[in-house]
Amino acid sequence: MSSSNSESVPSIPQASFPPLPFIPRFPPRQSMTEEEIMMRQMQYGEEFWKSCPMKSVMAGVAGFVLGGAFSLLMGSMAYDVPVGLGGRPLSDLPLKEQMRAQFKDLGGKMWGSAKSFGKIGGIFAGVECSIEALRAKNDIWNGIAAGCLTGGALAIKSGPQAALSGCAAFAAFSGAVDLYMRREDCPPPDTDED
Repeated sequence: MSSSNSESVPSIPQASFPPLPFIPRFPPRQSMTEEEIMMRQMQYGEEFWKSCPMKSVMAGVAGFVLGGAFSLLMGSMAYDVPVGLGGRPLSDLPLKEQMRAQFKDLGGKMWGSAKSFGKIGGIFAGVECSIEALRAKNDIWNGIAAGCLTGGALAIKSGPQAALSGCAAFAAFSGAVDLYMRREDCPPPDTDED
């Protein structure tokens, strides 16, 4: 039995199949100019920034920053001073210790306020954007419904009565803000006497 490397492998005939009907036939892709590529990238970027998740994130971050700044402003005018450290009144401590205790107290208040405002802003913006997308309308009812859902969601841990109160309060506030922002600007008066 002699083996030789020159044995040839029999060739398999290739069958040609007709195109399958469920596979779509796309035309060849046209090459795009650099200007068309830039326009498409700008369009994708605009769609990204206008998406509901991105609006919710931006509102949450803005609420966090503004909540912290608001708490800093209000905390600097607060009359309730930390009692002291270790049972000693704050006024008996050295100035450096007094400042440290006050800044620690202020930082804690800023952190809590910033988280609350960020949560409110993120939830409200996300819910309002989602309602607007579902209804395919941009009117005052989107904000009122989003306010109701946000207020109810934030107060649900306190019970159903608190959730209803939160719903009503947030909806009323959101409706008032939307009415103010959407009002038709009156034409300027003809004279200064009007």
